[in-house]
Amino acid sequence: MNKKSFIIILTVVIAILIGVVIYFVHQSRRSTKEMNEIVEMMAFEKEQLENEFSELSIEYGNYPTTLRNDSLVKLLENEQMKVQQLLEELRITKATNARRIAELRKELTTVRTVMKTYVVQIDSLNAVNTRLEKENKQVRHQYQVATKKVEVLSKERETLSETVARASRLDITNFEMKTLNAKDRATKRYSQIATLEFDYTVSKNITTQPGLKTIYLRITRPDDEVLTKSPENVFPFEDKNIVYSATKEFEYDGEAVDDVIYWKVEEILQIGDYRADFFVDGSLVGSFQFEIRK
Repeated sequence: MNKKSFIIILTVVIAILIGVVIYFVHQSRRSTKEMNEIVEMMAFEKEQLENEFSELSIEYGNYPTTLRNDSLVKLLENEQMKVQQLLEELRITKATNARRIAELRKELTTVRTVMKTYVVQIDSLNAVNTRLEKENKQVRHQYQVATKKVEVLSKERETLSETVARASRLDITNFEMKTLNAKDRATKRYSQIATLEFDYTVSKNITTQPGLKTIYLRITRPDDEVLTKSPENVFPFEDKNIVYSATKEFEYDGEAVDDVIYWKVEEILQIGDYRADFFVDGSLVGSFQFEIRK
């Protein structure tokens, strides 16, 4: 082989080697680019998975604040803790660990399935609570209406009772006070007054319960003291006992009754205006003014 042929063959071999090197370099660069793209895709998938775990954790965390069922709240809190643990594991897992990321993706699917069952229970409880709240409002409204009706009826009954009581109450009319001397004769002389005579009429009232009744007379002096023979002479009036001056029983049948009560003067009578109050059946049935003058 001459020198010229050798050079030609060597040149061809070198050219082939250069072409092979260029080919493998090109293939290597292509593989590296493809690998980088795969790594980027895996990193993106991992990021998306992290976002899904974070959103699910937030969703779990929002439900307990609106629930009144302690058992369900505890289950939701446990599931939220589980999601948090998986999220933390995902964050420290390399994007190139395709196997573990796939497993975590399955875990996410499982947790979501559990979440759906809880959502169904939560919706059911909310529906029940809404219905109960509506029923409670209706019951409260009905109770308020019933209470108002009772109050109205009570007031009407009270008014009716007061009306009946007023209608059945006796009245004293035709009142007159006379001063008598020691011989029970009328006198105008102050020094001869021995007895005070109170003439009156118990008016007609057919609504009053008939029968034996007691009338009490209270004579009040000008100084507002009540004349009485004994401090033990008392009768009930408006939840307390008050003293009376004189008392008398009479038979009442619904018709008008003319009657008289006497007060025996055993004290020095004050000069001035007096008041005579009459009471029957626990009610004040007449009040009149009279005067003693010299």
